[in-house]
Amino acid sequence: MNLDPRAVESLLGFWAEAGVDVCYAEAPIDRTLPAIRSATPRPSPGAAPSAQAPIAISTAVDPPMDLDEARRAATAAGDLAALEAAITAYDGCALKRAGAKRCVFSRGHPDGPVMVIGEAPGADEDAQGAPFVGRAGKLLDLMLRAAGLEGRVFITNTVFWRPPGNRTPTPAEQMVCAPFLERAIALVRPRALLLVGGASTKAMLNQSEGILTLRGRWFEWRSPDGDLEIPALPTLHPAFLLRQPAAKKKAWQDLLTLVERVDRPDRPVSPAD
Repeated sequence: MNLDPRAVESLLGFWAEAGVDVCYAEAPIDRTLPAIRSATPRPSPGAAPSAQAPIAISTAVDPPMDLDEARRAATAAGDLAALEAAITAYDGCALKRAGAKRCVFSRGHPDGPVMVIGEAPGADEDAQGAPFVGRAGKLLDLMLRAAGLEGRVFITNTVFWRPPGNRTPTPAEQMVCAPFLERAIALVRPRALLLVGGASTKAMLNQSEGILTLRGRWFEWRSPDGDLEIPALPTLHPAFLLRQPAAKKKAWQDLLTLVERVDRPDRPVSPAD
C-alpha cells in the first residue's frame, strides 16, 4: 500500500497536538496463548521461589546537571540583550551540539502586552535566527494582525536551538532552557502569555492533557520565586492549523479571548468553545 508522506505527516502532527504519545503494535497479541505461557521459566523442584522486584516506571525528568549554571547566567542578565548573549554563550543544552546553526531567541516588541511562547525553532528559524519566520510563522503573524495584536507581542520559544529533524523538544531540553525563558518573562513582564502548541503548554503549565483539551482555557503561570503570576492561554500551533485548516476557527476564538482579556481586563471573559 502506497501512502502519501504528506498525509502521514499530517496525521502524525494531528496525533501529537492531540496529546497522543504512545504507539501500539500493528497487530494484537494474545498474551494468554499457551505457547507464551510455556515460555515462562519454571522453578526447579525444591528450589526456593525467587523474589522479583517490581518494576517502577517513572515519568519524572531528572534536572540536567547544568541547570544551576543556566540559572546563574539567566539571573545575571539585566536586560534582553544581555540575556540573549547569555543564551548564545550557554553550552548546557544538548541541542546546541546537535546540528543547530545558531541560537534563536526572540523577535517582536518587548513593551507589548502579550508574550507568545512556541516550542522550538525549525529549519527556517535556524537559518534566519528568529522564531516563527517560516510558513507557520507567517500564518501566526496574519492571525495576530487580524486580531489587532500586530506590534503588541514578543515572541520566543521554550528552547532556543533547533531540535534535529524539527522534532519536539524533550522535557529535559525544555527544563535546561527554562531559566532563560523565565528570565525573559521577568524582564518583559507581559500582561498575558499565549502558549502555542502542546509542547509549550505542557512545559509552561506542567499539564499532561493534550492541547485540544487545554486550548481556550485560562491558566495562571507562576514564576519559581513566586514574584510573578501571569494569565496564560494555550492555543493551537499554526503548523497544526496548516495541516488541519478546519481548526483555525478554534484558534481564532482563542485570539479573541486573549484580546478581550488584555484590552478589557476588568470585563469577565467567556471561555472559548
